Amino acid sequence: MKNLWLDIGNTRLKYWVTEQDRIIEHEAELHLQSPADLLLGLIQHFKSLNVHKVGVSSVQDQKNNQRIHLILKTLNVPVIYAKVHADYAGLHCEYDIQQLGIDRWLQVLAVANDPQENYCVISCGTALTIDLADGLTHLGGYILPNLYLQRDALIQNTKGIKIPDAAFDELTPGRSTIDAVHHGILLGLLSTIEHVIRQSPRKLILTGGDAPLFAKFLQQYQPQVEQDLLLKGLQRYIQYATHEVH
Repeated sequence: MKNLWLDIGNTRLKYWVTEQDRIIEHEAELHLQSPADLLLGLIQHFKSLNVHKVGVSSVQDQKNNQRIHLILKTLNVPVIYAKVHADYAGLHCEYDIQQLGIDRWLQVLAVANDPQENYCVISCGTALTIDLADGLTHLGGYILPNLYLQRDALIQNTKGIKIPDAAFDELTPGRSTIDAVHHGILLGLLSTIEHVIRQSPRKLILTGGDAPLFAKFLQQYQPQVEQDLLLKGLQRYIQYATHEVH
């Protein structure tokens, strides 16, 4: 029995197809601010899979979500949309749920299942988000521009200096403007993460495209890299929702 899972973010549409909880297909594509159009191009493929149900996490506005819903309805299977709750599946959220992104909440939901464990969940995506949980309580967190947003902002506001793309892979003092920018931005984000963890020791969980990069520089905190963390949260959400219905 196959299920389809959709993560519709600010810049990418990611999907997983699972069969007996095993991932058999996984793709991520830029949607260029039009996720419904991208989904329309994928829908025939999804129909051919004969999925049993669909779980959706979307950070889009109401207009885009309505278009997405109309397209998914053509699959003629149950479609369940995850929503942020103040209390759900044992997780209590102290963040203003009207302002909390579903992606961040699902990532905390995926891991916060031990009342004796404290967590620091970091998503290294379009923004770098840091969410903290004490046991089964989501305390809130921090949002920072990611590596590339910071570099782009610096380029736009620095006259006469061209900063081409380069790897974010060193923390040594830069000996050129290019290196100084890249090393400085990476150092700043890592310092922020370390400060947060030092305030209160926590189990560090990293997800998102740049998670392996950050993990390399945070080895002393024994980071756990989870590339499919949102999927796990979405699966837990749907499992709990289905259980509650029955």
